[in-house]
Amino acid sequence: MNIAVVGSGYVGLVTGTCFAEMGNTVTCIDIDKGKIDKLKKGIIPIYEPGLESMVIRNVENGSLHFSTKLEEGLKKSKVVFIAVGTPMGEDGSADLQYVLSVAREIGQKMTHPLIVVDKSTVPVGTADKVKKVIEEELDSRGIRIDFDVVSNPEFLKEGAAIQDFMKPDRIVVGAESPKAFEVMRDLYAPFTHNHDRMIEMDVRSAEMTKYVANAMLATKISFMNEIANICELVDADVNQVRIGIGSDSRIGYSFIYPGSGYGGSCFPKDVKALKKIAEDKGYQADLIASVEDVNDRQKLVVAEKIIQRFGEDLSDKTFALWGLAFKPGTDDMREAPAIYIVKELVKRGARINAYDPKAMHEARSFYLKDTPNVSYYNSKYETLGEANAMILLTEWKEFRSPDFEELKKNLIDPIIFDGRNQYSHLRLASRGFEYYQIGKKPEILDA
Repeated sequence: MNIAVVGSGYVGLVTGTCFAEMGNTVTCIDIDKGKIDKLKKGIIPIYEPGLESMVIRNVENGSLHFSTKLEEGLKKSKVVFIAVGTPMGEDGSADLQYVLSVAREIGQKMTHPLIVVDKSTVPVGTADKVKKVIEEELDSRGIRIDFDVVSNPEFLKEGAAIQDFMKPDRIVVGAESPKAFEVMRDLYAPFTHNHDRMIEMDVRSAEMTKYVANAMLATKISFMNEIANICELVDADVNQVRIGIGSDSRIGYSFIYPGSGYGGSCFPKDVKALKKIAEDKGYQADLIASVEDVNDRQKLVVAEKIIQRFGEDLSDKTFALWGLAFKPGTDDMREAPAIYIVKELVKRGARINAYDPKAMHEARSFYLKDTPNVSYYNSKYETLGEANAMILLTEWKEFRSPDFEELKKNLIDPIIFDGRNQYSHLRLASRGFEYYQIGKKPEILDA
């Protein structure tokens, strides 16, 4: 099948590449000429395991193409995906200007029947707006061309996006016509070969499903972080509590790990958008609002522990920071706890020696660009020199089993602030560390 994907960011590039991998002919379109030129050369603008080699392979075999011109993608395509950004507006709602701009251009340039698919995360009712804009443009051209607008939200985890797309838990499709469902079934047939994972529903329910899924996962995270903070106050161990409740099959172990809060491109934005959707209909979504509030507070819990330990004035303190990305497997720093913690410590005069396997460029060039007293190092152990303590904020695999003797030898004080609860007092027993984690009172372990 010939497919066009408008928007070559994270979702669009993964979507187009995976469809090409299954034998479709795909044209990815973006207005950023610099990005398109790099993609044609196999230079990927994001870090996602497995994506670069798949892009190069499909460009070489002629299945994947890149262009800045929408008409080139529409020329032979049966399906066009809209996968442009929906940034958060000032009021918390999703900004649809880019989605509707693409819809308008589709209406101006389409020449044959199309299935137009909203792949971007969009509020309920967006498909109606897209349909209206396309119809307006067709009317202004004085022509009639059949088209359907479908909602097909993405459920990709950064760091595992290729696997999620190739072996999906579910494929949610919202449409209004049997023809649209049939085309989408054909398109996704290679991904549902073992068993049918496609869930068909009306368009508005499909749009809502994406927000509800992310809000549910965010709720689990904030709930567990709230419990962690209570556990610390009553001298309970949240790690043991987690095991106790996770063994209940109705709860499970996923997304109940305490930590420094969630970040990234989806959860913060989608929780705010869902709250705004409710407010616009006159409903006060108290639970959703609380999820957001808990997460905002949680991002500073590690900083608060450091301040309690060293005092408000940190002008003579240096901290080795391991992890800048909001999660392992990505270079994405959007809403990462590291941003808030670094700025809070630097505000009090601290110096930060930072290392992350993939997010250093993002930190330097954007998220911490104007933050003073932050130095970047090429390895985790290089950050330790002259540092008073180590802070762990991203659970990259290379951080899971460090050389604790190396840590102790190089740190001024053998102190670890663990914002992801990667270590335990058992692993640090007999090493003489002060160990601070989420949801448990600090332990000073004797050598």
